[in-house]
Amino acid sequence: MKKLILFSFSIFLLLSACKKQTIEYTKLPDEELKKIADSLAQQFIITDGHVDLPYRLKVKNFRLEKEFLGIPISTTEGDFDFERAKKGGLDAPFMSIYIPSRYQLQDDKGKALADSLIDMVNGIMAAHPDKFGAAGSPQEIEANTKAGKISLPMGMENAAPIGNDVKNIEYFFKRGIRYMTLTHGKDNQICDSSYDTTQTWNGLSPFGEQAVKEMNRIGMLVDISHVSDSAFYDVLKMVNKPVIASHSSCRYYTPGFLRNMSDDMIRALGKNGGVIQINFGASFLDSVARTNSKLLDSLEAVLAEKKLTSRDAEAQPIIDGFIKNHKELFSDVERVADHIDHVKKLAGIEHIGIGSDYDGVGDSLPVGLKDVSQYPNLIFVLLKRGYTPEEIEKICYLNVKRVWQQNLN
Repeated sequence: MKKLILFSFSIFLLLSACKKQTIEYTKLPDEELKKIADSLAQQFIITDGHVDLPYRLKVKNFRLEKEFLGIPISTTEGDFDFERAKKGGLDAPFMSIYIPSRYQLQDDKGKALADSLIDMVNGIMAAHPDKFGAAGSPQEIEANTKAGKISLPMGMENAAPIGNDVKNIEYFFKRGIRYMTLTHGKDNQICDSSYDTTQTWNGLSPFGEQAVKEMNRIGMLVDISHVSDSAFYDVLKMVNKPVIASHSSCRYYTPGFLRNMSDDMIRALGKNGGVIQINFGASFLDSVARTNSKLLDSLEAVLAEKKLTSRDAEAQPIIDGFIKNHKELFSDVERVADHIDHVKKLAGIEHIGIGSDYDGVGDSLPVGLKDVSQYPNLIFVLLKRGYTPEEIEKICYLNVKRVWQQNLN
């Protein structure tokens, strides 16, 4: 059972020695450091701010029937299942209740879709109560983790489903939603989107201001991923509690990509007390990766010719060879660590988290972080760079716990 795992005596001694002196990590052989990284992944609670499993299952025609088709216990599809999460040490992936922008045009603004995705997550937990548990607070995450369960807290990506009724915020809070991303790919009734150029509100709408205040009142985290810069600064003027960016990265490495956060925004987030949870998607990590769609298409064509997909085991040698010859195509775990370094420099270690966007960014995931089994690879790189276990634990969970608790209080 996680957190009760008895480490080998040698690993225990290594961890004890390394906690005393950061320099010890850089002196250790990679083989030993990888063992420590694996151990820390099992010792620490790891939360991920954004996993798009529910919508992936929705488009795969997941149905809440007796058989509970598609429940992710062990599968080669997608980026998440129970077994891989356990291997990677993942304890609390926030299930994204994703509402595509097109639903904003419907009468209910996607409320029915949001309810169906919440029902799906609840159905998964009901079908496997020994493996998954609900979590509306950090304390419930910790209780589930102690019991060996993976918590499935929920965040709603796109506030469109609340429509023009602020009471719907509390409705969704009672249904288990603990953060709400204010918009998605288009401006909505709340605020402007970083992907849109319309600038409907030049930031928050008047109703959006009411919505943010209500979120603060009831303890729902305000998520500023996807919002425009002006909307971000409007939010900071409105809130009296820390905010999150559930799945964003640093614009420093992706100039012109407004979906990421600028240096000034990261500094402001730090002053607010909030957390940026680093996105693993290639376009979020490197500006070069965003120009290589044709190259990626050529790899897909090679696999299709052999009647393979990137998820097939037989495809891996082909992919490995392609990566070796086209290193510019994929980012890697080192670049994710670069983003963490950058936030640490700008705002401090207390303002960094993980928001992978697993199951939401397709095959663009970085080498070394291709699914939820590979968080130890990131811990390994951070150890090599001199991060202490205490700092890594903050990135894995404690920073998010602090912000979440401050919102609930």
